[in-house]
Amino acid sequence: MKKVDNYEEIRRAYFIDKMSMRAIHRRFGYDRDTIRKAIAAPAPQPYHLEQPRAAPVLGPYKQTIAELLQESDQQRRKQRYTGHRIYELLVGNGYQGSESAVHCYVSRERKNRRHKKAFLPLEFDPGQDAQVDWGEAEVEMNGERIQVQFFVMRLNYSRVRFVIAFPFQKQEAFFEGHIQAFHFFGGVPHRITYDNLKTAVFKILSGHNRQEQEAYKTFRSYYLFESYYCNPAQGHEKGGVENDVGYVQRNFMAPVLKVSSYAELNTHLQAACQQNVQRHVRGKEAPVAELWEEERGLFLPLTGADYPACVTHLVKPNPYSQVELDTNRYSVPTDYQDQQLVLQAYPFRIKILSDRETIAEHVRCFEKEQDILEPLHYLSLIEQRPGAFEHAKPMRRWREQWPSDYERLLAELRQRWPEGRGVREFISILKLHQDHPAEQVEQAVRTAIELGATHLTGVQFCMHQLLEGCKAPPPLDMSLHPELAQVGNQPVDLQQYDQLLGER
Repeated sequence: MKKVDNYEEIRRAYFIDKMSMRAIHRRFGYDRDTIRKAIAAPAPQPYHLEQPRAAPVLGPYKQTIAELLQESDQQRRKQRYTGHRIYELLVGNGYQGSESAVHCYVSRERKNRRHKKAFLPLEFDPGQDAQVDWGEAEVEMNGERIQVQFFVMRLNYSRVRFVIAFPFQKQEAFFEGHIQAFHFFGGVPHRITYDNLKTAVFKILSGHNRQEQEAYKTFRSYYLFESYYCNPAQGHEKGGVENDVGYVQRNFMAPVLKVSSYAELNTHLQAACQQNVQRHVRGKEAPVAELWEEERGLFLPLTGADYPACVTHLVKPNPYSQVELDTNRYSVPTDYQDQQLVLQAYPFRIKILSDRETIAEHVRCFEKEQDILEPLHYLSLIEQRPGAFEHAKPMRRWREQWPSDYERLLAELRQRWPEGRGVREFISILKLHQDHPAEQVEQAVRTAIELGATHLTGVQFCMHQLLEGCKAPPPLDMSLHPELAQVGNQPVDLQQYDQLLGER
């Protein structure tokens, strides 16, 4: 195979040394065709097949392959014909050649059919435009590898990007992503570009017209930005944020992050976004941070409270005072049994309301068929049925983690009042959790045990002392007055009442 050095040698001999083709052949040994090619061009030209090679086995099926490729182009991307599928269809029509020959021909034909598109360089005004997209990445959360969905919003002028992760791409996560991005940017861009995602678009109409989701229109009306949708299957129209999705996967999420919760993951992502604004963008003299500062004063302002980033459901408690969402069951107070309630599903929490009053709030569960129980919701019912105390699921779960002082208090109350009253007294003490933080109740119980006041009144007294900042009085030393040691503990003599009756 002749190289550029061979061509240079021939051309130098012909044009500089004025040697004839015959002399060059005799001196260097090149054949006349090579010498002619070197005189005509400074370097060897790539090989071009002038006539297609004969394909006696595959040839009769080339027209069939062309028809299958044309049919495949009209189908959905994930349902198009693969090279292996085309080979199977050809075999069904009598083809007896190799599969590799079919793969090579299909690959070459698809390459010839592919048309490279030309794109226009775009320029944006500060504060005006942003783009939104979703991405997916793998993280290790609590020792388990899981797939997380991350929301990306990009400012087109300054190229600042914001990222937040969720367990799904549902509408509540879509809204929450916007709200957190607005707070990160310091305002609301005037226009946001999307592809035709279902959380915003209900139906694609002709041109750029869309039938939008009602909840999304309400959200947009709250913040007053404009929305723009790409043409179907034309993701390059928001190529900036699509590039950012890949950048986040390669830079913010690699190597695989090890976190304990979504809160920790999102803290990491926000810190990465904040640090990333120190970079320079090609074609811009100022760093991203300065361009971002230029945009801040041109955003739409954030005023008032945030839009409630939730999806609302009408629910009714089941016989166990639970409402259901995504196969999981969340407890509500037993006082609201058989009432129509409103469940607000936020990305990471659940709120249940009755007449606009929040009656229960839970951390959202992303597993399936789980019971999420708040023991305080069931205290009134257990107080009425103390016999069910040992087997009530909410209490059994609570007992696994409450302080040992609670078990000691319960044992003393049961010993003093063995027939249900002790459990009722204990439930009345647990109800203090409804009005006071757990740490305060635990400390009041601990102090009451130390003072020997193991009953509701004693715990309430210790709680009052704790809230008022008073020191608890020391226990009385009765060693100097043994005659008073049994005061309050002596058995009741009912015969004394007979004396009163006799005098009367």
